[in-house]
Amino acid sequence: MTLPTFLHSCGILAVASPAILLLTIGLARLVELKMSERATARLTQVGVAAGLLGCLGMLAAMLLSGLREVPVEIGDWIAIESEHFHFHLKFVFDRLSVPFAILSFVLCGTVGAFAKVYLHREPGYQRFFLFYAVFLLGMVVSALAGTIETLFLGWELVGLSSALLIAYFQNRPIPVRNGLHVWVVYRIADAAFLVAALTLHHLTGAGNFAGMMGSGVWPESIANIDSTSALIVGLLLLVAAAGKSGMVPFSGWLPRAMEGPTPSSAIFYGALSVHLGAYLLLRVSPLLDVSMPLRIAVLLVGLASALFGAFTARVQTDVKSALAYASLTQLGIIVIEIGLGFRYLALIHIIGHALLRTLQLLRAPSLLQDYENLENAIGDQLPDAQPKLSPLTRSTAPVGGYRFCHERGFLDSALQRFVVRPFFKLFLLTGSLEDRWTTWLAGNQPAKDPARHHQSWLPSRLTSSTTPDKRTEAN
Repeated sequence: MTLPTFLHSCGILAVASPAILLLTIGLARLVELKMSERATARLTQVGVAAGLLGCLGMLAAMLLSGLREVPVEIGDWIAIESEHFHFHLKFVFDRLSVPFAILSFVLCGTVGAFAKVYLHREPGYQRFFLFYAVFLLGMVVSALAGTIETLFLGWELVGLSSALLIAYFQNRPIPVRNGLHVWVVYRIADAAFLVAALTLHHLTGAGNFAGMMGSGVWPESIANIDSTSALIVGLLLLVAAAGKSGMVPFSGWLPRAMEGPTPSSAIFYGALSVHLGAYLLLRVSPLLDVSMPLRIAVLLVGLASALFGAFTARVQTDVKSALAYASLTQLGIIVIEIGLGFRYLALIHIIGHALLRTLQLLRAPSLLQDYENLENAIGDQLPDAQPKLSPLTRSTAPVGGYRFCHERGFLDSALQRFVVRPFFKLFLLTGSLEDRWTTWLAGNQPAKDPARHHQSWLPSRLTSSTTPDKRTEAN
């Protein structure tokens, strides 16, 4: 077998194995074929192991041959020859994508082995591994994407599986509501990502990262667009990265995401999904070299996220929320490293932090039980440790600062007031105008309040300002 054939085979294996895993589990659910827990876990192990083997084979071949980049092209999704517009499906194996893909397979395999025991006899066992397969495919596609539309495909798969796993306990209203909240925040980030992709197509004629970055391979590549275009595309991608990774001002969804099972919390918000925004910034980091305002914006977002996560983590009352905001602190530091140009350092930081957070979140459920077993073994309570009090927990600390951190920066209420509510009012207004217009075209009399039935599906806190009070109507 020649080297190009071996490289192509390894690349196809790395991408196809999670796709086949998703297809197999999804078809079994679709035709209502009941698979045993053992069969589902074994199938997941085989899929992860095959993908990891493909990535390791690619890494070994690249190291032995001295290659720094190996493209694997599948073809075009859409091609419009008259407009010279096409969406190209391409995967790139380089110094950034290969370590991140290997990390994804290793941690997904670890969490899958943990979930096999943790969710034993859980009614939603098969459903969890279906969403798990969607997430694995999304992470691999995002890591290995060679075009911005391919990255957007993986980005969407990760967001979809994330929202579904947050709402995993669907018999309770709070997880479902939190999953919907996270999905809405993801929509904002995805809209920015989509506009950036279209802008990139308009500027370069294609979404290929090589066309945007110009000559060279990561991290020595140089951006092929001017500073103004780099600023526009970079700011849109920064918004997308901030929304996906929970950076300021989108940090309010982080504690809501902890409603999912512990394995999903570990793999999403401690290890992989939370770092996807930083990975996107690393992929487009050559844009920072040609636009100083963009570099400053990245540094400010990273600094704000690091400080916000550091202070907010110190006032949390549950371990999962504290770990989530601790992850935000490290993520902010990683973004600062990217803004300063330390790209290899940021990649190493991502790998080390992902491994540590996965261990902490998987260890959290059994930690309390281990303390109880230790106290039973020694026949006495463990001595209380006296931790150093942070400035926010001292009696002399300002109440306003503590409340600001306890309320998580009031970010949820700010987004609710200045983003969500104006959009809902705009939608209600347009719906009202549409109803009046269609009623007039039909020759009927318009309803007295055509917007009222649009409000029936909204939460009460959103319609309270637009729905008349019942006591007022009675009077």
